[in-house]
Amino acid sequence: MNGGLGSLRLEAVEVMRNALISAENLQLTLKSDFSSEEQALTNNHSSGNQGKPSRGNEDLKEMLESNKESLKLEAMKRIVGLIAKGKNASELFPAVVKNVASKNIELKKLVYVYLVRYAEEQQDLALLSISTFQRALKDPNQLIRASALRVLSSIRVPIIVPIMMLAIKEAATDLSPYVRKTAAHAIQKLYSLDPDQKEHLIEVIEKLLKDKSTLVAGSVVMAFEEVCPDRIDLIHKNYRKLCNLLVDVEEWGQVVIIHMLTRYARTQFVSPWREDAVFDENNEKAFYDSEEERRVDQSKLYIMDPDHRLLLRNTKPLLQSRNTAVVMAVSQLYWHLAPKHELSIISKSLVRLLRSHREVQYIVLQNIATMSIQRKGMFEPFMKSFYVRSTDATHIKTLKLEILTNLANEANISTILREFQTYVKSQDKAFAAATIQAIGRCATNISEVTDTCLNGLVLLLSNRDETVVAESVVVIKKLLQTQPSQHSDIIKHMAKLFDNITVSMARASILWLMGEYCEHVPKIAPDVLRKMAKSFTSEEDIVKLQTVNLAAKLYLTNSKQTKLLTQYILNLGKYDQNYDIRDRTRFIRQLIVPNEKSGALSKYARRILMAPKPAPVLQSAFKDRDRFQLGTLSHTLNSQANGYLELSDWPAVAPDQSVRNVEVAEPVKEAGAPALGKSKPSKSAEKFYSDSEEEEEEEEGSSSEDSSNSSSEESESEENSDDSDKSSSSQSEKSSSESDSEKKKKTLKNKKLQQQKPDSKDRKQKNGNAVKGGSRSESESGSESSSSESSSESGSESGSELDSDSDSGTDQKKNTKSKPAQSKTVAKQVEKKEVSLLDLDDFSPAAVTTPKSSILSPSLLSDLQGLSISPTASALQTSSPVFVPETSHELLHRMTGKGLSAQYRFTRQPCIYGNSMVSLQLTLSNSSDQALENIHISEKTSTGQNIHRFNAIERLEPQASVTVSMGVDFNDSTQAANFQLCTKEDEFSVSIQPAVGELLLPVTMSEADFTKEQGKLVGMNESSATITMTPENVSSQSVNRKVVSVANLGVIPSSQENIHRFVGKTVSSGSLVLVSVALNDPDAVITINTEKTVMGSMLLRQFKTALTNGGP
Repeated sequence: MNGGLGSLRLEAVEVMRNALISAENLQLTLKSDFSSEEQALTNNHSSGNQGKPSRGNEDLKEMLESNKESLKLEAMKRIVGLIAKGKNASELFPAVVKNVASKNIELKKLVYVYLVRYAEEQQDLALLSISTFQRALKDPNQLIRASALRVLSSIRVPIIVPIMMLAIKEAATDLSPYVRKTAAHAIQKLYSLDPDQKEHLIEVIEKLLKDKSTLVAGSVVMAFEEVCPDRIDLIHKNYRKLCNLLVDVEEWGQVVIIHMLTRYARTQFVSPWREDAVFDENNEKAFYDSEEERRVDQSKLYIMDPDHRLLLRNTKPLLQSRNTAVVMAVSQLYWHLAPKHELSIISKSLVRLLRSHREVQYIVLQNIATMSIQRKGMFEPFMKSFYVRSTDATHIKTLKLEILTNLANEANISTILREFQTYVKSQDKAFAAATIQAIGRCATNISEVTDTCLNGLVLLLSNRDETVVAESVVVIKKLLQTQPSQHSDIIKHMAKLFDNITVSMARASILWLMGEYCEHVPKIAPDVLRKMAKSFTSEEDIVKLQTVNLAAKLYLTNSKQTKLLTQYILNLGKYDQNYDIRDRTRFIRQLIVPNEKSGALSKYARRILMAPKPAPVLQSAFKDRDRFQLGTLSHTLNSQANGYLELSDWPAVAPDQSVRNVEVAEPVKEAGAPALGKSKPSKSAEKFYSDSEEEEEEEEGSSSEDSSNSSSEESESEENSDDSDKSSSSQSEKSSSESDSEKKKKTLKNKKLQQQKPDSKDRKQKNGNAVKGGSRSESESGSESSSSESSSESGSESGSELDSDSDSGTDQKKNTKSKPAQSKTVAKQVEKKEVSLLDLDDFSPAAVTTPKSSILSPSLLSDLQGLSISPTASALQTSSPVFVPETSHELLHRMTGKGLSAQYRFTRQPCIYGNSMVSLQLTLSNSSDQALENIHISEKTSTGQNIHRFNAIERLEPQASVTVSMGVDFNDSTQAANFQLCTKEDEFSVSIQPAVGELLLPVTMSEADFTKEQGKLVGMNESSATITMTPENVSSQSVNRKVVSVANLGVIPSSQENIHRFVGKTVSSGSLVLVSVALNDPDAVITINTEKTVMGSMLLRQFKTALTNGGP
C-alpha cells in the first residue's frame, strides 16, 4: 500500500515538474515573440540595453542555429515578417547567411529573400558567401538559381564585378526563362555599379533580345532602355518578334516594350499625318475603284509600312487590358504613331479608366487634357464622363474642368455653361475660382457667348464669397480688354463695388481698369483715386503699385482734378517701406512732372503709360505639354525628368525596311509559288561535338524554347559564321554564342529535304556533291521551309563521326552545283539563292528524330537515323493523329467572293512545307456561271505569319471545285492569319482562325518519360481544374474521344485505369504539352503542363467544356 502511494507521489511530482517547465518555456516563448517582433529588431534600443544583444535576437539566432529544419523555417518566417513591417533585422545577417546552403527549398527561398534585402548593407559578410552563391547558380531548381543571381547582383562591391559579369552571361543562356529574366534584371544593376562594362552587357542584351520567351522579353527591353537606348540597330531584327509576342508578355513588360517601340517607330517610318496626303485604306497597295481616282497624284499617296501597321494592329487588343498602365501605353502609342482618323479607338478605353482610383484618374485626365486641345472630336461623345462629381478630389475636379473647357464649341457651350453655373456654387473655393477662369476662357474662345459670360461674371460680383468675387474681377478685366468701349457700364459697376472688395488682386485689377480706361469713366476715376489716397498706407503692395499707376494716368489725362492728389500719393510712395514702391514713385515723378532735370523721356510719358495693350490670351495650361511624350513622368510634371528620352521627329524619307528582315534558309522553291523569306549562304564547318554535360543540358533545354513569331523571324540567321558574314552583305550580325538549339533547326530542315529526295541522296553519296531534286508533284515539289524549334522531336539515333565529317566536306560544293535536269523555273531560283541541302555543321548535340512521313524510303530512314549524335536522349516521335475532324470552316462565302467560295480544314498531319507550319486543306469552288482565272494568294500578308501559298490555279470552270494544300506558321498563337485570296479580277480579304488544339502534333512517349517531363513543368507551367463529369463521359473511351477531338494529342498507355494521359508538342516551337485526366467518379481533375501558359489555359477551358457536356 505504502509502495503504491510512493509511486503515485513520485509520478505527481514528475508531472508537476513537467508542467512548470512547460509554463516557463511558454513564458519565454511569449517574451521572445513580443520582444523580437516589437522591440528587439529596431535601431534605437533603450539606453539600458545598448551594447547588449536582445533576448529576442538571441532566441531567433538559437532557432537559426538549431539542427531542426522546422525551427529554422519558423525563425525565417518571423524575420521576413518583421522586414515586411519595416523592422531592422540586419544584425541577424551572420546567423541567416549560414543557412544559405540549406537543402530545404522553402528555407533557402526565405534566406535569399532576406539576403536580397540586406546584401547591400552587409557587403563584407555577404562576400564571405560568394562561393555559396556561385554554387547555387548551378542548382537544379530554377528559383534557387534566379535567387542566387539576384543576391549576387545586390552586393554592390566593385571587386566582384567580374564574377557578376560571368554569372550574368551564364544565366543568359540558362534553360529556364525565369533565370534568363533575372539575368536581364541583373544587367541594369551591374551597369549602375560599373558603367565600363557597357560593351559586354550590350552583347548579353543582344543575345537576350533574340530570346523567344515572353517571360524574358519585357525584362531585356528594360535593360536595353537602361543601358543602350540609342542602339536601335539591336531592335531591327527583333522588331517583328516583339510585336507578335506583345500580347503574351506580362503587363509590366508590355508597358516597357510599347514605350520602346514607340520611340523606334518614330525613327523608322514616315509620318502618317501629312496634311496633303491621301491615305490608302488598304494599307498594302494602292487600289482604286475608278479611272478618275487613278489620276491622284502619286506623291500625295500615303501607303503605310507593313511593319508600322503590324505594330498598330498587335497593340490594339491591349486596349482591353485590365492593367491601366498598359491601356495608357497603347493610347500614347496610337497618339504618337497612328493616322489621325484611327485615334478614336483609344477614347473609349481612356474613358473606361476614369472608373479607377483617383491616382489613376489624375494621370489619365492629364493625358486626355493634352489630347483634347488638338483633337476635340475624340472625346466629345463622352463629354458627360467629364462632369464633376461631388465626391471628386479638387485636383480631379480641376482636370475635368480643363477638359470640358477644351471640348467647348458652339454646339455644346450652352450645356457646359449650365454645368459651370453649378460649379461656381461649390463649397470648394479653389474649384469655384477655377470654374470662373474656365468661363473666361470659353468667353474668349467662342465669341457668340462672350456677352453672356460677361453678364454672368458681373452677377458674381455680388457674391458673398470673396474668392469668387476676386476671381470674377480678374477674369472680367481680361475680357474687357478685348472691347472696352462697349462695356463702360461694367467698369462703373465694378467701381461701385470697390469698397466692398477686400482681396488685393481684385482691388488691383479694378484700379488697373480705371487707369487704363479712365477716358471712358472720367467722373468716377478721380473719385476712386481720392478714396485710395486715404487708405494708401494700409493697402497691400500690389494695390499701392496700381494706385501709383492710376495717379500717373489721371495726371496725364485730367490734371486739373487730380494734380494735387497725384502729388500727395507720390509723396506717400516716396517714403514707403517697400523699395519697389519707392523706385516706382521716383520713376513716375520724373516721367510725368517736367522740370529742368528731366530728360527727353518725359515728352513721351503719355505714349508710354497710355499705350494700347494687347488683350491677354486665355489658354489652357496643357497647351505646351504635348512636347513631352504622353504617359511619361515629364508630361505629368510638365518638366523634363531625369532619364527622359525625347521622341524624334518623323524622318522625311523612310529608312531601308529590309533591315528588319530576318534571312531564312530555304530549300528549292517550287515553280510559281515564291516564298516570303530569303535564303542564307551555307556555313563552313564548325565545332561538331560538345562535352557530355552540354549534351545533357541541350536535351533538357530543347523543350524550353518558345515559338518563332513571323515569316522573317522563322530562322535566327544572326548566328552566322565569319565566312557567311563575308559572303553576304544581307546577313544579320554575327553572334559568338550560337545556341545548339538553333543548329537543330537547320538539321531537321535539311533532313526534310533528304526525305523528299531519296534518289538525290544516293547520287550524293556517290560523287560527294549536293544535288537539287527534280520537280515533283505539287505537294512534294520544292517547298518553303521556315526554321522551327525541333527540341521535342529528338530521337534515339546514333551518331557517326566519320560519316558526318565526310558529308560536311562537301558543303563548299553544294553552293555552286545544281542538277542539270532541273526545270527552268526552279533553276533560275537556285541561281539567285543557292541553298545548302545538308549543313552538317549545324547539328546540335541533342538527338533529333525524323517525323514519320509517307515520302520516306526505308533505306533513307536508316541512313538518317545513323546521323544521331546523342544515344542517351529519350525517344520522342511524332505519331499519326488519333482523330482527324472532317469539319470544314468557311473561308470565303460565294456571295462575298463573287461566285468563288472557299472552305478550309485542318488535316492534323505534319506539314510538308515546313516543320513549323500547320497543314491545311483548302477547297475552292466556282458557283458562278463564268470561269475564274488565276486564283492565287497575294504575296503580301497583313499579319506576321509565314504562309506557304499554293500554286496559282490558272482556270476554274463553272460549278467545279479543286482541293489544294497550304501551310501556315501560326507561331503557336491563335491570332488569325489574314491574307488576300485573289482572282484575275478581284481581291478578297480572308482570315483563317486556328483553334488552339490544331496548333499541336501528337507525340509518342512512355509513361515514365511523361512523369519525368511533367515534373519539370510545374509551378507557373501547370494549369489544373476539377470538373464534374456527365455520366456518359466517365468511360475511358469517352474521355479519350473527347480529348483528342479538342486537341491533336497522342494517347499514352496508362497502367492506372482512372488516369488518362495525352501528349503533344506545339507545331512551331516544339514545346511539350502534357495533359492528364484523373477520374474520381463523378469528379475529374484535368492537369495541363506546358511552357506555353496561354495555350495551356485555353486548352483547359476547352477540355472542361467538352468533358462536362453530354453527347458525342
